[in-house]
Amino acid sequence: MNRKPENHTDNPTEKVMQDLKEVVEDGEELLRSGAQALNERGAQVRERLVAAMDSAKELGRRLQERTIDGARATDRVIRENPYQSIGIAFGVGLLIGVLVNRRSRD
Repeated sequence: MNRKPENHTDNPTEKVMQDLKEVVEDGEELLRSGAQALNERGAQVRERLVAAMDSAKELGRRLQERTIDGARATDRVIRENPYQSIGIAFGVGLLIGVLVNRRSRD
């Protein structure tokens, strides 16, 4: 199968989306390459693979929509409450710093 260079990312959502795209691309390539030699059993497997790929595409689309909706909601809350957002971010950062510092001394 023809693989593209892996896209390394720290964002789990982007990683899942990339993995879904690769699965769909691999499935489509497999279908193209094996389309000539299909018997009855192969046709059944092909139908299941097509259904699975359609499901993966739909899942990817819904995941992308939910991610975008979440980012918009977060942006809206931060814009409506900028000082509270800064305070919360500062508090969380301070807490993480204390915990990391405590662990490094142990």
